Amino acid sequence: MQRRRGRRLARWILGGVAAFLVLAVLGVAVWSQVGVMAAEPGPLAEVRANPAITVTDAPEGIVLAPADGASDVGLVFIPGAKVDPWAYAAILQDTAAAGTTVVITRPWLNLAFFDLRGLDSFTSAAPAVSSWAVGGHSLGGVRACQLTADADALVLFGSYCATDLSADDLPTLSLSGSEDGLSTPEKIADARHLLPEDAELVELDGAAHASFGDYGPQAGDGTPTLTDAEMHAEVSSFLAPFLTP
Repeated sequence: MQRRRGRRLARWILGGVAAFLVLAVLGVAVWSQVGVMAAEPGPLAEVRANPAITVTDAPEGIVLAPADGASDVGLVFIPGAKVDPWAYAAILQDTAAAGTTVVITRPWLNLAFFDLRGLDSFTSAAPAVSSWAVGGHSLGGVRACQLTADADALVLFGSYCATDLSADDLPTLSLSGSEDGLSTPEKIADARHLLPEDAELVELDGAAHASFGDYGPQAGDGTPTLTDAEMHAEVSSFLAPFLTP
């Protein structure tokens, strides 16, 4: 009798644990689909109408390429948590027009943290490109730092590394905002020691966290004083020459 009771108790416990795990997974899956910040239609329409680039909705991601097809350099860009990947097309279009093929990924469950794919899962979208940088916004930047072993450069938008890259000689560009209420200037400074010693850090005066994409205001963020057009121009002025010097 005691053995039977023990087995029943063990089955009950295992069943409870299994049910909890299933509910937890389902809960995360549902949460990841709720409140996704959509790309603003105006900037996206400008991207689609831009004659200087081609826009391809490929299996690997959204590909922005120079219209003349001449591109030896690429950037794999990882979106922030629960942000529509299309929201980054406008701010990256000038960099594509300047000669860089950009692949904006679609993270699993809209969260880069859960996306375990390697860099080659995205670079396959442009096999002719010989040199690849990896970058991202917010949580996407944290994930980008984990993929640098296969990259030639690192780009961060309102983000910082949780991976120690201080011993690397990887060319690194970190763009942050003075009004960022999420990846605050203090957080950027506190994580500086994890970046390569010669990393280039630029704080854009008047930029907030959501300024790095076109998806509207974000909870907890600061108030930007830069217009979208000014922000796009600022980012392009640093990013394009960094990738194609």
